[in-house]
Amino acid sequence: MAQVLVQDVYKSYGNTEVIHGIDVSINDGEFVALVGPSGCGKSTLLRMVSGLEVVTGGRIIIGKRVVNNLPPKDRDIAMVFQNYALYPHMKVRDNLSFALSLRRAEKSEIDARVSNAADILGLEPFLDRYPRELSGGQRQRVAMGRAIVRDPQVFLFDEPLSNLDAKLRVQMRTEIKELHQRLKTTTIFVTHDQVEAMTMADRVVVMHDGRIEQIGAPLELYDTPANLFVAAFIGSPSMNMVPGTVKTAGKTTEVETELGTLLAPGTHDVTKGQSVIVGFRPEHLELLEKEKRGAINARIAVIEPTGSETHVSLRVHGKEVVAVFRERHEFSVGQDVFLLPNPANIHLFDAKSGVRL
Repeated sequence: MAQVLVQDVYKSYGNTEVIHGIDVSINDGEFVALVGPSGCGKSTLLRMVSGLEVVTGGRIIIGKRVVNNLPPKDRDIAMVFQNYALYPHMKVRDNLSFALSLRRAEKSEIDARVSNAADILGLEPFLDRYPRELSGGQRQRVAMGRAIVRDPQVFLFDEPLSNLDAKLRVQMRTEIKELHQRLKTTTIFVTHDQVEAMTMADRVVVMHDGRIEQIGAPLELYDTPANLFVAAFIGSPSMNMVPGTVKTAGKTTEVETELGTLLAPGTHDVTKGQSVIVGFRPEHLELLEKEKRGAINARIAVIEPTGSETHVSLRVHGKEVVAVFRERHEFSVGQDVFLLPNPANIHLFDAKSGVRL
């Protein structure tokens, strides 16, 4: 296990700069997820840590070594790819042992490590099968097992669950998290799925356009997003957002918006007349029997029952608002309802900079 330090790292392809001076410190034994939309630079950053991409500027340190100029095989890392990258002509046992065989490890050591990885991942019944004889989830386990047998300082996962169906992705999420809890190996996990990042990682790094927007524990990002991008990206369904103008600032902040006058805690650093963006999450809307100060009068457009929750899309003066209810309600399309955003969970952002207030 080892600490990983990314210090003022840049990456350019010719005159095009794609990573703009990133700093990340990943502690020994920590599970960190890099998350963001396609093209944000998360996979490029992971590939620089692995040695598959050359660093244009800055330093990458694994353990106590600067590894910028070290080839991947000398960095003591193991990588799990999206497409599994298994050798189709080799049986599972041989796929697991291949890296150790290249190192000319003793047969007894190879057998012990392969047996241990197979036991951890439940692969014993499949050791004599070829990859084509396995399901997607079983192939992903083999790819993980191949990383485990190397006993590296750092595991690198590059969107390993993207090719799996929804049910299997949930199962593999749990297995990867259990694996980390068991091995305690430093892990960097790249994903575009914020739910994967939130449920698996100790800390999440949110990236956008080659820069870091925020680093923090999953619930920290959810409860106190640093800016509009993080607020919109983290959470599903996404946070409701509406522009407004601060009407009064005191013990209670009143903001005039297209949805009506919304109430926020007076702890926000705002001034009267300031342009802001008001944010509130779908689950923080209370259904009222009658109109109340700070409530939104909305009309139901779409009802989406999921079983455990009901997602409701509503219209207010042409603007969409999404609400999530865990309780069962008898809704109907076209019905008018009153919704009250919980003032304690209102987020305010500066309209110009997008920074949290």
